[in-house]
Amino acid sequence: MTLKSRAPISVKKLLKEKADGKSKKSIIKTQEEQMQDNESQQPKSIYSDLKLNLEHIKKTTGNSTDIIIREVQVGKNGEVQLAVIYTDGLTSSAELEQFVLETLMVKIRNTEMDSTNLHSLDCLEAIKKESLPVAGVTDISDFKKLFLNLLSGDAIILMNSFSKGLAISFRVWADRGVQEPSSQTVVRGPKDGFTETLRKNTALIRRRIKDPNLWIETKQIGTKTQTDVAIMFLKNVANEKIVDEVRNRINQINIDAILESGYIEELIQDNQYSPFPTVFNTERPDAVAAAILEGRIAILVDGTPFVLIVPALFAHFFQSSEDYYQRTDISSFIRLLRYFAFFLALLTPSAYIAVTTFHQEMLPTQLLVSLASQREGVPFPAVVEAIMMEATFEILREAGVRMPRAVGSAISIVGALVIGQAAVEAGVVSATMVIVVALTAISSFVSPAFNMAIAARLIRFPLMILAASFGLLGITLGLIVMVLHLNSLRSFGIPYLTPNAPFILQDQKDNFIRLPRWLFYTRPRLVNQKNIDREDTPVPKPPNS
Repeated sequence: MTLKSRAPISVKKLLKEKADGKSKKSIIKTQEEQMQDNESQQPKSIYSDLKLNLEHIKKTTGNSTDIIIREVQVGKNGEVQLAVIYTDGLTSSAELEQFVLETLMVKIRNTEMDSTNLHSLDCLEAIKKESLPVAGVTDISDFKKLFLNLLSGDAIILMNSFSKGLAISFRVWADRGVQEPSSQTVVRGPKDGFTETLRKNTALIRRRIKDPNLWIETKQIGTKTQTDVAIMFLKNVANEKIVDEVRNRINQINIDAILESGYIEELIQDNQYSPFPTVFNTERPDAVAAAILEGRIAILVDGTPFVLIVPALFAHFFQSSEDYYQRTDISSFIRLLRYFAFFLALLTPSAYIAVTTFHQEMLPTQLLVSLASQREGVPFPAVVEAIMMEATFEILREAGVRMPRAVGSAISIVGALVIGQAAVEAGVVSATMVIVVALTAISSFVSPAFNMAIAARLIRFPLMILAASFGLLGITLGLIVMVLHLNSLRSFGIPYLTPNAPFILQDQKDNFIRLPRWLFYTRPRLVNQKNIDREDTPVPKPPNS
């Protein structure tokens, strides 16, 4: 009895001790892993032994075949050991051979440097100042900076007996040249657009704003990609509070990779769940230069031609660069047309549903009879028709974008014509509904900002459901909620509906219409609060006869 009663207790005890042992081992293992992770996160200093440095580089990069290591012996009798490391494809090998390898192997080989006086001479400093006929030479003392420069395209020089090295800028890679922007085309205006190279993009802006107060601050974001992200602003023109807010939001980003400016936009925008964009993006250098001159801040990301502009207000998404290159009457008419097209894209399907379902008395008799005869054989209510046709058009639009460019437009046009005609003949939808959907689609293409057109496309579907449920009252309620939401939005602290709410009279000169150029003597007030005055241009007058 005692043995039988004690056996289970001993087994439980053994199991508990075993479990405790495993937990202790796991705790110890976890602590060791954390220590290893902490050690790996801390930048290791470069060794004074060249072989150890090269072994560490090979081990860290996994003996990657694009990491080229060239060992060179220089100095008197070739007793000084050097190594040149670079990344094939990111570094200009021709310039490296001409300005570095030739210098090291020919000029320095005839010097009196040898292993006896090596420690008394700062060889790297002498090479940096006297022997390398290149610009962009920086000192590196730890492996973190070494790998960052190496994988960015710089050539690294390491010398035996020295715990530091040199990074020489020979960056070169295949990139797309400056071409016309594909998303924001204009009839009159500059045809150059941003590329995927950060320095080319900053040069395109520098070319337009030749002011030393145009400041650029660059930061590497992404633990894996180490992507260069730069902010550009005009000192003494941009609001310092907004600049500090941009810096803080970018510094708070903790992510492993930044592959496009959309990553930054999503991480710094004010409202994550609003369909309306609060960050403006463009691939036009003239648009970015104009925004910087107004006091806004540009955010450039290496690897993408799309530059972010903050703060971005509701009125900015209806302005195009061409508005400022045409005459004021033409620009004002086109801008009013954009606002009208936005509300057409937003309200046309829901207004049609509300009138045909609840408010037939608003239609003239002949039009009502025509609509009734068209819908006589249609088996679905108007809201189902509208949702079916809108969804079909969205599918065709997406197919046209994803198809090869040579056939994408043809597929979308032919698909819309064939499906629309076949649906009308089959009696699935009415001909008027096809006209309504086509007018809505064309109106959505008028917006110069693609993300604002997407917002109208998203809000269109809830408005159609409200119209089918409550008629014009539902549309009115939906618009009230939308306006309240717009009033609640901020873009880096600036009210989204500025200069309409709050109403700023002096900023109405560039709101719904564009007044003549000589009236643009002030910058936007809330965006810029320090240097508001621009140059005062006199009103042009004809000469006296």
